[in-house]
Amino acid sequence: MTLRLAYGTNGLTDLRLDDALFLLADLGYDGVALTLDHMHLDPMAPDLSDRVGRLARTLRTLELSVTIETGARYILDARRKHGPSLLDPDPEGRAARVRMLMHAVQIAADLGAHAVHCFSGVLPDGVDPDSAWKWLTDELSLVLYTATGLGMPLAVEPEPGHLLATLADFHHVRHLLGSPDALGLTLDIGHCQCLERASPADCVRSAAPWVRHVQIEDMRRGIHEHLPFGAGEIDFPPVLDALADLTHDGYPGLISVELPRHSHAGPSLAKSSLHYLRGLEKGAHA
Repeated sequence: MTLRLAYGTNGLTDLRLDDALFLLADLGYDGVALTLDHMHLDPMAPDLSDRVGRLARTLRTLELSVTIETGARYILDARRKHGPSLLDPDPEGRAARVRMLMHAVQIAADLGAHAVHCFSGVLPDGVDPDSAWKWLTDELSLVLYTATGLGMPLAVEPEPGHLLATLADFHHVRHLLGSPDALGLTLDIGHCQCLERASPADCVRSAAPWVRHVQIEDMRRGIHEHLPFGAGEIDFPPVLDALADLTHDGYPGLISVELPRHSHAGPSLAKSSLHYLRGLEKGAHA
């Protein structure tokens, strides 16, 4: 079975959304990881319903699957990167993030997406971890209620530097929430290389029952910098073998190239990334 590959629109921010989608379809991608942001699809736009309807028609025409990502840097606050988060000390800030995630879940349902990605946020200065975990579970439970009602998986991403940073942290929050069916995992292969003790391939295998979305890029140990393939330290053939097993065992989602700091070279990197990953599947890099 071939992997269902996608490319993240957070690495194509210099392109209009339609141009990005046509590019990915022309290159041969199976889908798109769509970050909700002001330059592509603003979840707070007054004409959101009409834009989602047009986007759904475009995705069907191009035969592209979609996963919704919510990592836009300044979508809620023009002065605070990724703020406010689910850990904001201000309850109104946390509520704003919850509302955006609920919008994302509805958009995902309207588009027939595979999952909605989200993250915890950084532990704020002066906040003790116990309070932060309680805030996180309280706010996630609200989003999960909506996600459950719409049958849409919510895929939490362990993010270096965040409260929820590792696979162990994901399992911690999952147990705190009572292991709800709607709660899944966004597994970022580079983050595994950056932080986890196990190899990225072993991370794929150990996390397989909970994986609802996969992001992939190169990275170095201990350095959270998303890199083009070949520029980091990841041994990719075993990773692709593990992802092939994941797909064979029924994973229905996408494996999305995640290069959010490389939009200046987005079209060429989208092409070379697809060539690299398809080459790995054929054993060209093994």
